[in-house]
Amino acid sequence: MYAITGITGQVGGALARELLASGQPVRAVARNAERAASWVAQGCQLATARMDDEAALADAFSGATGVFIVLPPVFDPAPDFPEARVVIDAVSAAIRKARPAKVVCLSTIGAQAHESNLLTQHTLMQQELSTLPVPITFLRAGWFMENAAWDVASARDDGVIASYLQPLDRPVPMVATDDIGRVAATLLQQTWSGVRIVELEGPRRVSPNDIADAFARVLGRPVRAEAVNRQDWESLFLSQGMKHPLPRMRMLDGFNEGWISFERPDDEIVRGTTELDTVLDALVNRSV
Repeated sequence: MYAITGITGQVGGALARELLASGQPVRAVARNAERAASWVAQGCQLATARMDDEAALADAFSGATGVFIVLPPVFDPAPDFPEARVVIDAVSAAIRKARPAKVVCLSTIGAQAHESNLLTQHTLMQQELSTLPVPITFLRAGWFMENAAWDVASARDDGVIASYLQPLDRPVPMVATDDIGRVAATLLQQTWSGVRIVELEGPRRVSPNDIADAFARVLGRPVRAEAVNRQDWESLFLSQGMKHPLPRMRMLDGFNEGWISFERPDDEIVRGTTELDTVLDALVNRSV
């Protein structure tokens, strides 16, 4: 039995589909039974648990052949990441109690960075879970191609996408969530000991200009990328309702300045197969 947290999200859902398709038993770990009903209908066992509930998580992980951990996203964290720390403590304690056979944890490119930024939440998760007495793999994925969902409307209506990734011709490691799910399914079914790190990106690196060109192909109209001035980021994020924009700004700086990157040589990075055009086509069709 594979216990999957975040199953109602993109990566957890992709992973669950892969496991079910190969005939593996899946336990859907979700805080809301109603949201997970579609997975139960597909044959998943349901375990209701919030990610900050140590006891419920321990029950959900008990007897599992493997557990997949996704840190719930907090895009506007308070200073020192208290929201993530509560979840990390609960997950760590639950794994120590339940002792599943192995764990795969979704991490991120740049988790090794020393500069504090939005992705530091994953650094904290890795630091804590690395001390657990179970085999654990941290799957460090690149920038999600699906983040382009925020650009669909402006690309379709105005022929412009606003980019915080700069310069516009600088390629960044990106990956589709379907590829993350596929690789996570493979990793969960492997046997290993200790702690290992696997880094994953798509078939090729992607620049903001590449995203604009892909939108143009999918939409059948000209689309261009336009850089958002760094001096305007804070005021823009505050106007959008953020209270603590600095971690997000520093994450973007990390990609733009190159200190959010993979650690391993290129020939050791796992490559997905899903092309950017495929992802954007699905995003555009979903928005119709």
